[in-house]
Amino acid sequence: MAFLEVRRIVKSFGGLKALDDVSLSVEKGEIRAIIGPNGAGKSTLFNVMTGLLAPDAGEVLFDGERISGVPPHRVTRKGIGRSFQITNIFPRMSVFENVQVALFSHHGNSRAPLSLARKYGEVADEVHAILGQVGMAEKFDTSASVLSHGDQKRLEIAITLACRPKLLMLDEPTAGMSRFESRDTIALLQKISREQGLTLVFTEHDMGIVFGISERIMVLQQGAVIADGTPAEIKADPEVRKAYLGEEIAE
Repeated sequence: MAFLEVRRIVKSFGGLKALDDVSLSVEKGEIRAIIGPNGAGKSTLFNVMTGLLAPDAGEVLFDGERISGVPPHRVTRKGIGRSFQITNIFPRMSVFENVQVALFSHHGNSRAPLSLARKYGEVADEVHAILGQVGMAEKFDTSASVLSHGDQKRLEIAITLACRPKLLMLDEPTAGMSRFESRDTIALLQKISREQGLTLVFTEHDMGIVFGISERIMVLQQGAVIADGTPAEIKADPEVRKAYLGEEIAE
């Protein structure tokens, strides 16, 4: 059984079928991309996979356990972390405090709570360690509101890592970034995946990034899967070229 399995998901909003019989499998440790034009259903699929939306039909299994319809906070506790297209941080808090809140939330869900003094000390150490992993150790006391867009995205990744995910889901992780910021963010995600053994599933419009780091790619169009395979297979697929990629993957 795959680490993450999406089985024949259907989701409609009124008369619009946003997802139509969508299936996806992700192996442990894999870097997996989901692409498609705006309105293809990528964010809706992410919302179903992380519990923000319940499917009308089908199911989602993670690590052998059914999670479709499970509330988002329980999905997070099971080991799925997610970042969003719009940065989801507390702008009035410092970088340190943003990650600290996430860690306290994680420890608060523990079955064996730490003593208060021990908890504060250990959480502070963990915060600094996580900020070091994302290259923001020196900005720990900086207000999140004054960070560059790229650093805000790094902070969001740090917040997600604070929940100790086994699977990291990233909705357009380089949206709004400069080319330099995008390059650094992707290098960071590859490093985290490699060093921590994290599985990555992401959506992205930059085809250079998609074909540069993905092991497998699924293509959505109007809520349906039109292709699923390796980067080479996707590049060669005539339906994908016609429907979405066009000149972006021309040799």
